[in-house]
Amino acid sequence: MFKKIKPYMGGYIKYTYMALAAMLVGLIASMIPYFVVYRIITPLLSGESISGSVFGISIAIIAICELVYAIFYVLGLKFSHISAYNTLKNIRISLQRKLEQQPLGTIQDMGNGKIKKMFTDDIEQIEILLAHAVPEGISNLCVPVIALIFMFLADWKLALLSLCSLPIGLAAMGMMFKAGMERMNAYYAAASKMNATIIEYVNGMEVVKVFGRDGESYKRYENDIKSYRDLTLAWYKVCWPWMALYTSVLPCISLVMLPVGTLFVIKGISTIADLVLVFCLSLSMGTPLLKALAFAGKFPQLNYKIDEIEHAMDNEPLKTNNNTFTGSSHEVRFENVRFGYKEKEVLHGVDLELHEGTMTALVGESGSGKSTLAKLLVHYYDLNGGRITLGGQDITDMSIEALNDQISYVSQEQFLFNTTLYENILIGNPSATREQVLVAANKAQCGEFLARLPKGIDTMAGDGGKMLSGGERQRISLARAILKNAPVIVLDEATAFIDPENEEKMNSAIAEIIKDKTVLVIAHRLQTIVNADKICVLRDGNLVAADTHEELLKTCPEYKTLWNSSEASANWTIGNSENTQGNGVSA
Repeated sequence: MFKKIKPYMGGYIKYTYMALAAMLVGLIASMIPYFVVYRIITPLLSGESISGSVFGISIAIIAICELVYAIFYVLGLKFSHISAYNTLKNIRISLQRKLEQQPLGTIQDMGNGKIKKMFTDDIEQIEILLAHAVPEGISNLCVPVIALIFMFLADWKLALLSLCSLPIGLAAMGMMFKAGMERMNAYYAAASKMNATIIEYVNGMEVVKVFGRDGESYKRYENDIKSYRDLTLAWYKVCWPWMALYTSVLPCISLVMLPVGTLFVIKGISTIADLVLVFCLSLSMGTPLLKALAFAGKFPQLNYKIDEIEHAMDNEPLKTNNNTFTGSSHEVRFENVRFGYKEKEVLHGVDLELHEGTMTALVGESGSGKSTLAKLLVHYYDLNGGRITLGGQDITDMSIEALNDQISYVSQEQFLFNTTLYENILIGNPSATREQVLVAANKAQCGEFLARLPKGIDTMAGDGGKMLSGGERQRISLARAILKNAPVIVLDEATAFIDPENEEKMNSAIAEIIKDKTVLVIAHRLQTIVNADKICVLRDGNLVAADTHEELLKTCPEYKTLWNSSEASANWTIGNSENTQGNGVSA
């Protein structure tokens, strides 16, 4: 267990050793009062008197020992926490590096709940091991060992009698660990599922309320919480009897030793002085032994958590290189691209060229592979087959940072950080001036709604950008792309939330920023891409046609069907048409 954590501790491992040493000194000091008590009692048992000065010195020694114990124990905790929290920092940094190497799609598939649990709950519980279980557990375990050595030196017969409770206690502890380990995987799986469900429930509360799905959503929420509760109680129910047995039996060192030892004294096998000494030493063992046992149950749990953390990112890392972009142009090529989600292939050998300075549009029914193809260009996932090149350079032959410098990706859903809108736009180019940010915001048609905000562009976006509407968030994300000014632009339904009043402005802004750029655009409203240099029609992961709008209407039935559907939806209205047959809907 300690071996697994050691690589993350680095130079801070010395603080763990210092914590062990300090606590051990404190605990040894806490044993000395029992010897002092023995020195006081022994003369009294022999009928001798004890002077007041000796008694006073004894009390002073006990007080000093207790003070030394408190000081060194607190010092040990200080050292252990320095080691623990720096180790947690190293674990989180290591996990972050592994996370950054994973395909973004894989990270999203893991879910926010699982990632949050890993970075906070699971790692935080390791603090118990490093700051308490290791230093306190080991040092407290050393006290009974030291006490037993002195007991054997005093009277080996009485010392052996003091060990009679160990087999029963250790057997009970073993049964508890066995029962706990059998249920540990199910327990942590239920905890992870509950955590993910809670986050989903909170995030989706608006949708649940709007559509009146409280009962159904809450039922799932309730079931997962009850499942976690039932597994936890079942685990504890099995472990509690064994825990009660070993915690009550193991500390009772004098359970057999005191009555049998008294008999030994009566028969002259042992002396009363030795019995008193062994009895006093047995009293010094109880509390440290219980503390050591209290941490014993943490080790298998934390062992599981370290394994879980280390294996959480066992997925194949994203294939990248440390090279910069060395392409000869900004022409994009998809060459026999194959890709699938787990076992299901969704793109079947797609060949496609995006010529530099032209606009290429992807159209097709939902699930045809449009967004997947766009995400593959920005290296959202690794391919199952084929390759994608930018200027002749394979995108896996450059770092993800180098690729991102060449491409601006604007998707339908954009995340805004809970900081000012100015800083959210500045993400597109951190070295840009304030004037450049304001120009980008105006080009993205943000000026109108920024003027309504209390602090304008310095207004806080809110958690996830909740202070803005969907269309306003998209315009902020478009401003990012404008500020970035990358030579390749990917627009994945980037105007989906734009209201009709601002659609013309947005289209004009987009037309301005994509000038002389290599553009890949995905749009369900085909009217917005009729002027594209090339329109590619996808069906079930296959590229079935690629041409201009006019040519596709003549030669491609799939495109004609899509166009007719798009035209019909564009003319869709709500009213009292004679053809609605009373349902209030017309097209």
